[in-house]
Amino acid sequence: MDLSRRQVLGSSVAAIGAAIVRSEPVEAQATPPANEPFRYCLNTSTIRGNNLDFVGVITAASKAGFRSIEPWLTEIDAYTKAGGTLSDLRKRIADLGLTVENVIAFTSIQTDDEAQRATAMERMKTEMDKVAQIGSPRIASVPGNARAAVVPLDNIAKYYNAALALGETMGVKPLLELWGTNPQLGPLAHGLYVVAACGRPDASLLLDVFHLYKSGSPFAGLKQVNGASLHVMHINDYPQVADSSTLTDADRIYPGDGVAPYRQILRDLRDSGFRGALSLELFNRTYWQKSADENLKTAMEKIRATVRAALA
Repeated sequence: MDLSRRQVLGSSVAAIGAAIVRSEPVEAQATPPANEPFRYCLNTSTIRGNNLDFVGVITAASKAGFRSIEPWLTEIDAYTKAGGTLSDLRKRIADLGLTVENVIAFTSIQTDDEAQRATAMERMKTEMDKVAQIGSPRIASVPGNARAAVVPLDNIAKYYNAALALGETMGVKPLLELWGTNPQLGPLAHGLYVVAACGRPDASLLLDVFHLYKSGSPFAGLKQVNGASLHVMHINDYPQVADSSTLTDADRIYPGDGVAPYRQILRDLRDSGFRGALSLELFNRTYWQKSADENLKTAMEKIRATVRAALA
């Protein structure tokens, strides 16, 4: 995954208008409809290319009808560097009717080098503190460098156990993220082994439709996931190609516009007990040629249409 970022905040923090036009919130009902049992979340990478400041990003998310967000830690840091405070950011998010599902961070503790792992744990502790201050109950725990020495899955389980123990003291749960191009924490089978072997009932995967496809994991494997312990699922789609290795993050497209078997995916998630957030994560530069409002309006329409058709 390309981890480079554009800093999205300028030197000033824009004021939020009092009147914001929103799509009808699905989650406003006490009992979600049977054909839309999930929360709809925006991973903020989806409109990164519009170069909005962070207040602009969350305003656009709320206006499009998303009820939660999944920001990147780099955006939060940029907000505070521009003069904002974490408590102010938490209030701005809440005032827009949003919650934070999870925060994307890139500190990996998956290394057998004890010194490096200790440093990473301290960094993760600092990141968890920031995440807690903006009201997020979760943070991503990512794979290590795919080019580094292979870490046995049993060791990964032990290190993830330690991250969960740390998170319990901080009030923030680390989600074990799988990346399709990572040989150890790419395949769904490996992720399932790690969360089972770590020995903690609060263990949870952070899955992604595109990454599952890239890893070669059969989508039927989702039947083995305990949906009740899955909090966030990244949704996106991909075009038909002869070789999945040719696809990059920039090739992700709106759900329903590609060949991902969403009827199978969403039914298996629902039937396994998943009632968490479907978080739209895209990096499509073509979509960035639209305004953020147009991009997210289209995205929300396609997400809801895909979910309704799958669960009809």
